[in-house]
Amino acid sequence: MGDGVRYEKGRKDATRQRIMEVAAERFRSDGIAASGLAAIMGDAGLTNGAFYPHFQSKGDLVRESLAAAMDDQSNLLREIIAAGGMEAAIAAYLSPEHRDNPGTGCTLAALLPELARQPLDTRSVCSERFLDAVREIASALPPDARDPEAVTLGIYATLIGTLQLARAVNGTALSDRILAAGADAARELVCRGLGDRA
Repeated sequence: MGDGVRYEKGRKDATRQRIMEVAAERFRSDGIAASGLAAIMGDAGLTNGAFYPHFQSKGDLVRESLAAAMDDQSNLLREIIAAGGMEAAIAAYLSPEHRDNPGTGCTLAALLPELARQPLDTRSVCSERFLDAVREIASALPPDARDPEAVTLGIYATLIGTLQLARAVNGTALSDRILAAGADAARELVCRGLGDRA
């Protein structure tokens, strides 16, 4: 009986994880308001009734799935920076692949306007994850960088805004120009923060 209980718990955890992954992708690609529970559950291969044993409401799903997606993004960012530094992080973030795949990309770039309208608990969770990522990037800057967190906030704001603009005009030559100009601006912020030593 003990093994069966562990199996059921493991299966329930796996189902919950699947729902969260599908929801995070759908929210980022289609938006939170436009993503209904029926579509999310269908994409997860489950019935609507299977939702409530895992989450009390769509709001709970939004908060938990976006927090998990942002944690995954922070881990990926850490790996990219460890392998290639800030230049690699900027290049990956402002790549055509990231622009063209919002469903698997940066949560903030995909959802900022909608996140601003979410309940405080959801905004707080996303803010915490955002600050964790900022600290991660700031710690990758040299220790004598001028105000690493402020530099990182500027870099992040530049990256997010650039990606949003490039997506808004995707399919045009202007989109690629925006990506290139944003990457140059982000690199300039890195250099300025390092006292032009980068």
